[in-house]
Amino acid sequence: MMERLREGVNSIAVKIILSLIIFSFAFAGVGGYLAGGTEVPAAKVGDLEISRSQFEQAYQNERAQMQSQAGEFFSTLLSDPSYLAQFRRSVLDRMVDQSLLDQEADRLGLRVSDLQIKQSIREMQAFSSNGVFNNDLYLSALRRNGLSPDQFAEYVRQDMVREQLVNALLNSEFALEDELEALYKLEGQTRTVRTLTLPLADFADQADITAEQKAAYYEQNPGQFVRPEQYKLSYVELTGAGVADVADITDEEAKTYYEANLASYGTSEQRKVSHIMIQGDDSAAQDKAKEVLAELNAGADFAELAKTRSDDTFSAEQGGQLDWFDKGVMDAAFEDAAFALVNAGDVSDVVQSDFGFHIIQLDEVKPSDAKPFAEVRDEIIARLKQQHAAEKFYALSNELAEKAFEMPDNLDEAAASANTNVTKTDFIALNELSGSLANPTVVQALQTPEVREDGLNSDIIEIAPEHVIVVRVDEVRPETVLPYEEVEAQVTTLLKRQEGEKAANALADTLLAELNDGNDAGVNASGYVFSKAAELARMSPEREVVELVFTLPAPAKDASEYGQTRSVNGDVLIVALDSVKDPETESISLESQMADRVARSTANADLTALIAQLKENTEVTYSLETAEQ
Repeated sequence: MMERLREGVNSIAVKIILSLIIFSFAFAGVGGYLAGGTEVPAAKVGDLEISRSQFEQAYQNERAQMQSQAGEFFSTLLSDPSYLAQFRRSVLDRMVDQSLLDQEADRLGLRVSDLQIKQSIREMQAFSSNGVFNNDLYLSALRRNGLSPDQFAEYVRQDMVREQLVNALLNSEFALEDELEALYKLEGQTRTVRTLTLPLADFADQADITAEQKAAYYEQNPGQFVRPEQYKLSYVELTGAGVADVADITDEEAKTYYEANLASYGTSEQRKVSHIMIQGDDSAAQDKAKEVLAELNAGADFAELAKTRSDDTFSAEQGGQLDWFDKGVMDAAFEDAAFALVNAGDVSDVVQSDFGFHIIQLDEVKPSDAKPFAEVRDEIIARLKQQHAAEKFYALSNELAEKAFEMPDNLDEAAASANTNVTKTDFIALNELSGSLANPTVVQALQTPEVREDGLNSDIIEIAPEHVIVVRVDEVRPETVLPYEEVEAQVTTLLKRQEGEKAANALADTLLAELNDGNDAGVNASGYVFSKAAELARMSPEREVVELVFTLPAPAKDASEYGQTRSVNGDVLIVALDSVKDPETESISLESQMADRVARSTANADLTALIAQLKENTEVTYSLETAEQ
């Protein structure tokens, strides 16, 4: 019965830890062994169905995990319907892959013994207390997650069987010494290069463009000069950081918070007690408890009486002794009596709890080591002010939402209610929006008929926690082809660039041909010169040059190989490869990190190939639309 008293110990932490364990199994696709019903499955893999409820649980678990890691950035991604559908499909695809592996493991006859499963569970940190498996913790955690020991063991069994199959692939791959040495030389190779740059701007400036060319280009390419549909917008934005918190926090409030959250500033006082429990809530049970107390007062040994008279059989075996606990864990009456005892060996009167009558003996006290209030006072006040600011934010956001709805044809009253201002934009295209306005949910709201066409306020839009916005469209300017007079300068720039590219490429082709023939007269006459020689590795930042130079053949002694590429800004580059240098290397150990990397890479490729082959040989049917339901 005292097991129920102790269930509260670390209950939140246990639930979180266990949910992560269950997630690893459910996400791996083994939940189907417990699912039933007649619902349409999310997918069918051979004869095995992945139920919709399984999929939704796996999806929610992964979504929560990603949310905790990426925060607002992930929320923004999920607001894009196409990304959301892709994310949900990726979860289902991985569940299908796991199901394929499960069936292959079963076909191969892979098995694990009950003893292996038991040992695996006993080694799980989630069920460990001070490094030792705690059966009470294990059973309590399973109950909180609605699982029986047999059901959880089946999760573990399937996971271990699948692990056998995957490990067989991973452990079967290896790398040869010659292979490692060749890879080491390939990755560590450097190349000595020089570059000659033909700046695009030089050739564009020299291009002569006529009025007829410009007019003709404008007429032939009207789509390049379209001004997209543009909007004039008004919006009211409210953030938690922007809400000024003017509330004063008294020392009394701070002290109350400190005492209620003592564990956050160190370890609160803990006590270890022994007890004798008489089950029942009637006078007979109370009289029996008083008899036991009388025996104790007469000199009887507490531990011996607990073993023979206590109805809490689990603690009775330990002489009535319970684990360490602090305030807020036990039944209130039991806890009050335990913390009222002063010295080790003190015994309480008969105490009634929801589980019966108790006699409590104080065994040991572990004093609190929490930081003193004075040391954390400022931190607590700052935290309480933050809480007040959050409360104020939500109150103001509710006012903003109500006023924006009640007066849908302007934002003035809504802004006033939230103690903020209306911000207005000039004409701007949707693809040019920035900041909060660029949020996909905001862009979507701007295109709804009631906002775009009727000119009404949008609903309040939550961009992130404690960050909301209401938008409205003041004016829409339709898409149009801009008149030639407005874009003539743009046309001139485009044509000059095109002609400049042609001239630069023509000169580069000529110089490259001459250089490959051993003639550098053209280069000398061009006015452009090669840079000083530089040694580049495969991971050098000059990506365009690196990508070219590592495809050129190694040059002969006292000669160079030449190639042509472009820089990021469009300049034409002639690249001279002068030499290739391999790194000096001794024999690389088969125990090295490189050997492990090669083996893992090969094993991962094998696993991917196996899954692909299993998919070819197994009928896989997707029944679930993975868009948000």
